[in-house]
Amino acid sequence: MLPVPLDGLFTYSVPPELAGKAERGRRVLVPFGRNKTYVGLIMKLHDDKPSFAVKDIQLILDDGPIVTEAQLKLWKWIASYYMAVPGDVMQAALPGGLKTANTYKPKTETCIALAPELKNGRNLQVALSMLARAVEQRKTMECFLKMTLGGTDIDSSVQAKPVEITRDELMNTAHCTAATVRNLINRKMLVSYEREVGRLNNGGKPHIENIKPLNEAQQEAYNKIEQSFTKKDVVFLHGVTSSGKTEIYIHLISKALDEGRQVLYLLPEIALTVQIRQRLQKVFGNRLGIYHSKYSDAERVEIWKKQLSSNPYDVILGARSAVLLPFNRLGLVIIDEEHETSFKQQDPAPRYHARSTAIMLAHAAGAKVLLGSATPCAETWHNAQTGKYGYVRLDKRYGNMQLPETTVVDIKDLTRRKMMNGPFSPLLLSEMRKALENKEQVILFQNRRGFAPMIECRECGWVPKCESCDVSLTYHKNLSQLTCHYCGRTYSVPEVCPCCGSHDLRGRGYGTEKVEDKVMQLFPEARVARMDLDTTRTRNAYERLISDFSAHRTDILIGTQMISKGLDFDRVSVVGILNADSMLNYPDFRAYEHAFTMMAQVSGRAGRKGKRGTVILQTKSPELPVITQVVNNDVDGFYADLLEERQLFRYPPFYHIISVYLKHKDNAIVNSAAEAMGDLLRSWFSDRVLGPDKPAVAKVKTMNIRKMVIKLENGLDRTKVRQYLYMGKNTIFQDKRYKNVQIYFDVDPL
Repeated sequence: MLPVPLDGLFTYSVPPELAGKAERGRRVLVPFGRNKTYVGLIMKLHDDKPSFAVKDIQLILDDGPIVTEAQLKLWKWIASYYMAVPGDVMQAALPGGLKTANTYKPKTETCIALAPELKNGRNLQVALSMLARAVEQRKTMECFLKMTLGGTDIDSSVQAKPVEITRDELMNTAHCTAATVRNLINRKMLVSYEREVGRLNNGGKPHIENIKPLNEAQQEAYNKIEQSFTKKDVVFLHGVTSSGKTEIYIHLISKALDEGRQVLYLLPEIALTVQIRQRLQKVFGNRLGIYHSKYSDAERVEIWKKQLSSNPYDVILGARSAVLLPFNRLGLVIIDEEHETSFKQQDPAPRYHARSTAIMLAHAAGAKVLLGSATPCAETWHNAQTGKYGYVRLDKRYGNMQLPETTVVDIKDLTRRKMMNGPFSPLLLSEMRKALENKEQVILFQNRRGFAPMIECRECGWVPKCESCDVSLTYHKNLSQLTCHYCGRTYSVPEVCPCCGSHDLRGRGYGTEKVEDKVMQLFPEARVARMDLDTTRTRNAYERLISDFSAHRTDILIGTQMISKGLDFDRVSVVGILNADSMLNYPDFRAYEHAFTMMAQVSGRAGRKGKRGTVILQTKSPELPVITQVVNNDVDGFYADLLEERQLFRYPPFYHIISVYLKHKDNAIVNSAAEAMGDLLRSWFSDRVLGPDKPAVAKVKTMNIRKMVIKLENGLDRTKVRQYLYMGKNTIFQDKRYKNVQIYFDVDPL
């Protein structure tokens, strides 16, 4: 298997000198094409000589397999179900350091020890006397002896057992230079050696005594989960925001560890791992490993290798990609905030969903799965209500706190009466002011980053667009540039309109950056921070923002959907949803589901520890039922309406959906190919096929896009469906006009 987007496996010969090392699951270096080499995985060994010429394996890189049999089976399922090639799955699963021929080098540090011949006290005293004139060296040597042996007086009959110290520790304590230490080594008084150290944070020893006792409601939910696990492999814990689901998770993890099993704890956002990690480390210490994309490649390789070792992490906490790690005794999978769209890989392939993949992983390992959410996805809700999954409800917030009081503000009317101050209604500004006066905190939710979603000429209406994508450019004031959020291309901000020559170019709408500017104008005394993709590009940025807000070094936190995902803050009394309509008015059948989820989740950040919070929900459409359902926290009513609509219009969970995408630089060619593909698919699937149409964004990175949607009844033979789709793809490629058209499938799209 090679990490290339080509279907199938590739055959190579094993030269005699490598024959004894070839084994399924080991990495090999192989030539590919005219002058390329790749790191591949041995998938099968056989003696059947092919009819075509084959090249030799150049090198075997490992002493043993770097993937398990369970992983390879899971990769095969991902490739089949999500209609991806095996190489794409390998590319997604393996850390970059395992896909190169460079041998992985463990991180080491230099340690300093006493020369063996000086462990005799008399010899040591002689050596010290030789340093009488080398003041810095003697001072350093005496400091070293004090750090490792407690002093310079060693009895000649006792063999010393020194404490191990590093060169850096010695230099820091003795306030000496590296040259001084080097001179002592050259004089054969000290010796240096390299010690392997982990790149990963050491959580210290486990402290199970730090597990908090469950309250009555939590204990009841815990007992019901355990009972449900005797009948169901997957259980859904439906807990309102701030109900203490994490504490239940910790008790379940502890029980799994007591049984000698491993636990995988999945979270949708890297930001969430910061807070949860701290809570888990207090209990499980160095039995906990963290895995996500913000870790360096070397760190991810180190975790991967540790999971293959005889002493793996017992608990892995991570985002989507953690489901692809090796496990050898998995007993429990926890998927928190299971409704989150971040669990679905969008681009590139494989477009897998971590929730579905984790369920398959657990099934193969004989493990249990716990899904947790206050606002589940429609599929999970349906599966729980129909008995496919176990169902446990936790209605009480921790400490019997009330759900926040939500007030709807009609900003359409306020705008007409010119009562809005930028994106803020008078009521929201008043509540923010009260919170700041009471030394409380505020969260403002705006699901658009940047300074303004677009700039516009006030004379002729011209809006700058990306040259490579069919989208308007977002203005970033701090960077003083226009950015395409699809391809990443940046442009300078024009001074005049190229259409009419006007200088009146203004930002239209509010992104998080512009909201931040406005807040700083209105509340100059407040400490303001922003959490969005632009401010959290590094791992430390997440930790700094969350740590500052948790420690009340920040008064007002402005953010996108990142701040809606399960973060716990003690002093938040006001949450402002600046514009609910930006989520509701989106051309997608899941728009209301995502909007309800996001508004309910971000509302749940308000009202912690003894005080009822306030949520100000600003919208131009206060009459919509979904707004009322958010206000009343009417989860049952929302899902009843949603499922009725889904069944009527043939959408999940009653139907499976596969999206078919075609891309090409030439608009006419992709249009023609899409029409031909549509005709083929309709001949097999009849009215189950919708399209081809242009998607909401019909051009990305110079590629024109067409899309079809196939709605498939539950129970249809998915294997046959895939066969027909591949047949259609191959038929299109037989036409020379379409040989460069990209065709791919998105199974269960979000």
